[in-house]
Amino acid sequence: MASLTKEEEEYYNNYFDMFNSKGWKQLVEEFKVNLVNVNSVQSTKDVDDMYFRKGQLNVLNSIVNLDDSIDAAYKDATEND
Repeated sequence: MASLTKEEEEYYNNYFDMFNSKGWKQLVEEFKVNLVNVNSVQSTKDVDDMYFRKGQLNVLNSIVNLDDSIDAAYKDATEND
Protein backbone atom coordinates (compact mmCIF):
# COMPACT_ATOMS: atom_id res chain seq x y z
CA MET A 1 0.00 0.00 0.00
CA ALA A 2 1.25 3.47 -0.84
CA SER A 3 2.16 5.57 2.14
CA LEU A 4 0.46 8.90 2.77
CA THR A 5 2.16 11.81 4.44
CA LYS A 6 0.85 12.96 7.79
CA GLU A 7 -0.75 15.97 6.06
CA GLU A 8 -2.47 13.76 3.49
CA GLU A 9 -3.79 11.45 6.20
CA GLU A 10 -5.18 14.45 8.08
CA TYR A 11 -6.69 15.82 4.85
CA TYR A 12 -8.60 12.62 4.14
CA ASN A 13 -9.54 11.97 7.77
CA ASN A 14 -11.02 15.47 8.07
CA TYR A 15 -13.23 14.77 5.07
CA PHE A 16 -14.23 11.31 6.31
CA ASP A 17 -15.15 12.77 9.71
CA MET A 18 -17.27 15.42 8.02
CA PHE A 19 -18.99 12.92 5.71
CA ASN A 20 -20.01 10.81 8.72
CA SER A 21 -21.62 13.73 10.55
CA LYS A 22 -25.39 14.16 10.74
CA GLY A 23 -25.01 17.74 9.51
CA TRP A 24 -23.28 16.64 6.30
CA LYS A 25 -25.93 14.03 5.59
CA GLN A 26 -28.64 16.64 6.21
CA LEU A 27 -26.95 19.16 3.91
CA VAL A 28 -26.58 16.62 1.11
CA GLU A 29 -30.26 15.64 1.38
CA GLU A 30 -31.30 19.30 1.11
CA PHE A 31 -29.05 19.79 -1.89
CA LYS A 32 -30.58 16.73 -3.56
CA VAL A 33 -34.00 18.35 -3.20
CA ASN A 34 -32.57 21.60 -4.60
CA LEU A 35 -31.17 19.67 -7.56
CA VAL A 36 -34.67 18.60 -8.54
CA ASN A 37 -36.01 22.15 -8.23
CA VAL A 38 -33.13 23.80 -10.10
CA ASN A 39 -33.26 21.19 -12.85
CA SER A 40 -36.69 22.35 -14.00
CA VAL A 41 -36.93 23.67 -17.55
CA GLN A 42 -40.44 24.98 -16.87
CA SER A 43 -39.07 27.52 -14.38
CA THR A 44 -36.42 28.81 -16.79
CA LYS A 45 -37.18 32.37 -17.90
CA ASP A 46 -34.63 32.81 -20.66
CA VAL A 47 -31.27 31.60 -21.97
CA ASP A 48 -29.32 33.49 -19.30
CA ASP A 49 -31.40 31.85 -16.58
CA MET A 50 -30.82 28.46 -18.19
CA TYR A 51 -27.04 28.94 -18.06
CA PHE A 52 -27.30 30.19 -14.48
CA ARG A 53 -29.22 27.05 -13.53
CA LYS A 54 -26.64 24.93 -15.33
CA GLY A 55 -23.97 26.48 -13.13
CA GLN A 56 -26.07 25.85 -10.03
CA LEU A 57 -26.47 22.22 -11.05
CA ASN A 58 -22.73 21.83 -11.50
CA VAL A 59 -22.03 23.20 -8.02
CA LEU A 60 -24.79 21.18 -6.35
CA ASN A 61 -23.64 17.99 -8.07
CA SER A 62 -20.05 18.63 -7.02
CA ILE A 63 -21.10 18.93 -3.38
CA VAL A 64 -23.53 15.99 -3.45
CA ASN A 65 -20.84 13.77 -5.00
CA LEU A 66 -17.90 15.11 -2.98
CA ASP A 67 -17.79 12.07 -0.68
CA ASP A 68 -17.50 9.72 -3.66
CA SER A 69 -14.80 11.91 -5.23
CA ILE A 70 -12.74 12.05 -2.04
CA ASP A 71 -13.17 8.32 -1.47
CA ALA A 72 -11.96 7.58 -5.00
CA ALA A 73 -8.98 9.91 -4.57
CA TYR A 74 -8.12 8.22 -1.27
CA LYS A 75 -8.28 4.78 -2.85
CA ASP A 76 -6.08 5.95 -5.73
CA ALA A 77 -3.57 7.42 -3.29
CA THR A 78 -3.37 4.29 -1.14
CA GLU A 79 -3.53 1.46 -3.65
CA ASN A 80 -0.49 -0.59 -4.57
CA ASP A 81 1.93 0.83 -7.12
